Amino acid sequence: MKKQFLLSAALLSCAIMARAQKPDTAQLLVHYKFSHIRDTTNREHPFTENMVLIVGKSAGAYKSYDKQLQDALFRKQVQEQMANSADGHINIQRKASGSGTEYYQFPNGKKLARKEPLLFNNYLITDVLPPIDWKISGDTATFGGLHCQKATAHFKGRDYTAWFSPDLPLHIGPWKLNGLPGVIVEAYDTKKEVDFKFDGIEKAVISAKKDDQPTSQAPGNQGRMAVMIGMDEEASDPNIIQMPTKAIKTTEKEFANLQEAMRKDPNAFAQSMAAAQAASQGRPAPKIDIRIGPQPVINNPIELPEKK
Repeated sequence: MKKQFLLSAALLSCAIMARAQKPDTAQLLVHYKFSHIRDTTNREHPFTENMVLIVGKSAGAYKSYDKQLQDALFRKQVQEQMANSADGHINIQRKASGSGTEYYQFPNGKKLARKEPLLFNNYLITDVLPPIDWKISGDTATFGGLHCQKATAHFKGRDYTAWFSPDLPLHIGPWKLNGLPGVIVEAYDTKKEVDFKFDGIEKAVISAKKDDQPTSQAPGNQGRMAVMIGMDEEASDPNIIQMPTKAIKTTEKEFANLQEAMRKDPNAFAQSMAAAQAASQGRPAPKIDIRIGPQPVINNPIELPEKK
């Protein structure tokens, strides 16, 4: 009963959506080869992912570049099939790639936001930007033609070295790293268990017109819209920095409770979520069967407890 009440209370919060943050326009894209040794018993095979930091005039967004590419490819395939299908039937096998977690930094307001996907919904957790006591040294280096300086700090249980560019004055970086007088283009901890390795920088290309829908559709398929399962409803322009307006606002504790409920009984959790959504739309709840494969071993999280 307690578990059902917890799920019901969380589901009722679906009506509470995140308030829109004023969009910012991207100026630069900083690419990283992210590497994290999650399992210390298997150091030869760290988790890796291509990430991107979208740098605007007053805000930044850090997200999976792999997922952006896969989403764009999937959207294109759906549009092409919808344009050529007489009955609206499409058949696409999608390869899951890239994590859905995203970080948004607003240094002027000292605000940090994190978007977390969980089953059918996206959740938004907001907090203050964590202060970091950086020590800036006189060491310099060049990354992609950028003049950079070295800084060190202890943060979230690890000792980090960061390289930042004073020529890019926004005080942001990948993940939760922030607070230096320039964009952090590379960072790693002393054990190289967490590594945000610089992988290039490019100017953002602003599209004159955004058109995510096919220009024409097959006869009998006019007006149909593809429901893209597993993707955000609001297709994001990679050059616009904006927190997801349709994500459900929650707290760190509430989200951890949802994750635990999902872990303990994924089918009950999925059924409760689907039933709540169906009830809000006045339709019967669908029958859902969730199958979750083996989960990765994580005995070395990116955030470590501080030693006492």
